Amino acid sequence: MNLDTAVFDVDGTLVDTNYHHALAWYRAFRRHRITLPVWRLHRAIGMGGDQLVRAVAGDEVEARWGDAVRAAWAEEFAPMLEEVQPFEGVAELLGEVRRRGFRVVLASSGKPEHVEHYLGLFDGKELADAWTTSEDVQRTKPAPDLLEAALRAVDGSAGVMIGDSVWDFRAAAALGAPGYAVRSGGFSVDELCAAGALDVFDSPAELLHQLDETLLSGSGQRVS
Repeated sequence: MNLDTAVFDVDGTLVDTNYHHALAWYRAFRRHRITLPVWRLHRAIGMGGDQLVRAVAGDEVEARWGDAVRAAWAEEFAPMLEEVQPFEGVAELLGEVRRRGFRVVLASSGKPEHVEHYLGLFDGKELADAWTTSEDVQRTKPAPDLLEAALRAVDGSAGVMIGDSVWDFRAAAALGAPGYAVRSGGFSVDELCAAGALDVFDSPAELLHQLDETLLSGSGQRVS
């Protein structure tokens, strides 16, 4: 494999949003008198909304209220957007991976306005070669569409996935792509490795310090 692209998940991997999302989904379901344990919602974060409602609440809820719950989630999440912060070492990690020859794509299926906000927190537009939003895919993770869109955006041959949830690595596995996990998604090391992660790091900063021990050590082939 000619690994030339580093594909970074954004929500939960580069910016600390997972618990905000879980609470927003909880409140969105409560609007329809559906009460789900927050821990169960948290375990589904990393899926997009097109997948999450059915996954946590079943086919009937998706059929009757799926679109309404997704709209309510957007309303509940909006006031929390200003609380979101990037994890330590994110900008340095992206810059170093790019310096080592890899094309860097920030792969998000989030709303365009959310992605714009996140990228502004760590100079993402300057550090990445491309980024994606919900407008670039029809299906979100665990479907592999997002990774495919990321590679297309930079004419990449093959990518390395960096994410925080089992959904990231199930999507990567569908394309035969290797990947590395950070623990900010709340999944255990065993779960992340079982889903396909080659190794698990506590944070982006730890991954940065151990890049030489990964497939991102410096063999990327950048486009001039």
